[in-house]
Amino acid sequence: MSDLPYANGTPPLSAQLRSSPEDFRVEEILGYEADGEGEHALLLVEKRGATTDWVARELANYAGVPQVAVGYAGLKDRHAVTRQTFSVQLAGKPDPDWSAFPHAEVKVLSAARHKRKLKRGALRGNRFVLVLRGVQGDRARAGEVLERIAARGVPNYFGEQRFGRGGGNVEQARAMFAGRRVDRDKRQFLLSAARSHLFNEVLAARVERDAWDKPLDGELWSLAGSRSWFGPEPFDAVLAERLGRGDIHPSGPLWGQGESPAGAEVAQLENELAGANADLVAGLVAARMEQERRPLRLIPDQLRWQWLEDDALELTFGLPAGAYATVVVRELATT
Repeated sequence: MSDLPYANGTPPLSAQLRSSPEDFRVEEILGYEADGEGEHALLLVEKRGATTDWVARELANYAGVPQVAVGYAGLKDRHAVTRQTFSVQLAGKPDPDWSAFPHAEVKVLSAARHKRKLKRGALRGNRFVLVLRGVQGDRARAGEVLERIAARGVPNYFGEQRFGRGGGNVEQARAMFAGRRVDRDKRQFLLSAARSHLFNEVLAARVERDAWDKPLDGELWSLAGSRSWFGPEPFDAVLAERLGRGDIHPSGPLWGQGESPAGAEVAQLENELAGANADLVAGLVAARMEQERRPLRLIPDQLRWQWLEDDALELTFGLPAGAYATVVVRELATT
């Protein structure tokens, strides 16, 4: 992602991120409570240095159920300390002693009964506490950049996690679209990587035009906290007010079947970039992916920062589901 343009110029700092898992803390925000009854156990789990899939598999083994009986809302970083919720369908079985779960790197913090399995994407967002260590650079300018991020947000790029080691998932997607066979699970990752790459290309072009947080003619608008979008329509005082308070954001394409209703400048820009990546666009259409939109702008919720001892900087903020903490950090520091 180092070639993607920045909204605030060259980052003022350099630092180390994830010096230890404790320096990257994530807490999932579901936005609802357990029902208190039902055949699913809803578990709040804290994990350190473990993948979400591995925890799901071990929970299934411990409960004596197939892994398909375990649900979760999203994948969480391995090199981190994360709190997230899992559901385990027990289907008439009693709850095991979750406090005795036999892995030191995983703790079941609470358990309650729930009526439904957790579905992917069924969360409001995530709260982050990050510590940058070995920080070097211009602290005064860093403070200015943080103030701008808090007020204006950052470009809502897909993070490097989406593209695999060395960004290789995009090239693998091209090979898949050209006829290479891949298994079903890998196919979904490659489809996501292709869509994410195309979105990042559009967003990068708009950052270069300084039009990632303001409209172009023919804009389609994303509603904050929702996958819904609308437009195009004339940019008036009402839309300007909603844009200013973060209720709506300019959007970019998640390519798939169907014609985009974007008009004028937006359509021209997106079609030019689609033409330059015709194999990816055609592959996504052939895979029957549904066309969607994603906000171009990401405004961290309640961004706070404080300098710690030994040249360390702590950042605390919330993000909606599907957003990446690393794209907030990249505007501030090279890591």
